[in-house]
Amino acid sequence: MGEHGSDGGRKTAKAAKTAAAGASAAAREAASASGKRAAPAKEAAGKKAAPGKKAASAPARKAAPSKKAPAAKKAPAEKPAPLKKAPAPRKQLVAPKKATASVPAAPAKTVAAHPRGESRTALVRRARRINRELAEVYPYAHPELDFDNPFQLVVATVLSAQTTDLRVNQTTPALFAKYPTPEDLAAADPEEVEEILRPTGFFRAKTKSVIGLSKALVEQFGGEVPGRLEDLVKLPGVGRKTAFVVLGNAFGRPGITVDTHFQRLVRRWKWTDETDPDKIEAAVGALFPKSDWTDLSHHVIWHGRRICHARKPACGACPIAPLCPAYGEGETDPEKARKLLKYEKAGQPGQRLKPPQAYLDAGGRAAPPLGAG
Repeated sequence: MGEHGSDGGRKTAKAAKTAAAGASAAAREAASASGKRAAPAKEAAGKKAAPGKKAASAPARKAAPSKKAPAAKKAPAEKPAPLKKAPAPRKQLVAPKKATASVPAAPAKTVAAHPRGESRTALVRRARRINRELAEVYPYAHPELDFDNPFQLVVATVLSAQTTDLRVNQTTPALFAKYPTPEDLAAADPEEVEEILRPTGFFRAKTKSVIGLSKALVEQFGGEVPGRLEDLVKLPGVGRKTAFVVLGNAFGRPGITVDTHFQRLVRRWKWTDETDPDKIEAAVGALFPKSDWTDLSHHVIWHGRRICHARKPACGACPIAPLCPAYGEGETDPEKARKLLKYEKAGQPGQRLKPPQAYLDAGGRAAPPLGAG
């Protein structure tokens, strides 16, 4: 009986343990089941929340363009802004117009000196082209005073003031025949010299000059004509014009001869507005190489004597008319203009009694002696 009761108690205890174990197992299963259910719930919640985040982010991205969209809307607003500022540039454009309007006032002298607002470079080119054209028209150009040596040339040049080279050439043969050297002329009787020089005009003043320069040559230079400008201008009656004639044609040293023809033409051509001979010499000399100065003087002077006269230029017969700003001041009709030509251009004698052979070969004719009619 006791063994049975003990066995029954053991069985009961085991059964209780088994029941308790089952209960705890059931509890664990229930907990795990609830955990599993909770996990899907969280996952479901997470999954539901994910779309929510996407939804939240999507509007955020849409919001970003919406922020840019206002910026784009502002851009058109900024574009008109320059349009509103456009008047400011217009004001700036107006200022230059005022400035340009005032610019001609400054170059007014330049416009007067250079036609059509001609630049310095254009002036130099035009001046040199005129000289080249004249060189083709007068390839035989030369000093139009007869002389055999520097002494005769300096005396003849002094006598050419206020008269023509032709009249001087017709007068000097008698003078040099009687007084061939500086020593002879320095010791001459002034009254006898005056009588010879009477046809040249202003013969008393010219007599004083040629006798005075002859004495200076004898006393200061041993009877020889000096070849330097600073020495020549010290002689009585010798200025820069005469000195450059002597230097260029007797010594081969370049110089510009600014006589009345030269002054008239360079102003007509707008090479300069100067009226003082020394300033004209400087202004024109700056336009040409020094080596061109002597021939340039011959070309300009020859053109002034033959075509571009003081009172009535023969514009219609002028070979450089297209380059001349003063075209039209003279006769423009070709037929009438040809009647105004002088010397060899009109088939008439030149100014020299003894011209160079090149001039004769070109069709020029020697001038008649004094009294030949």
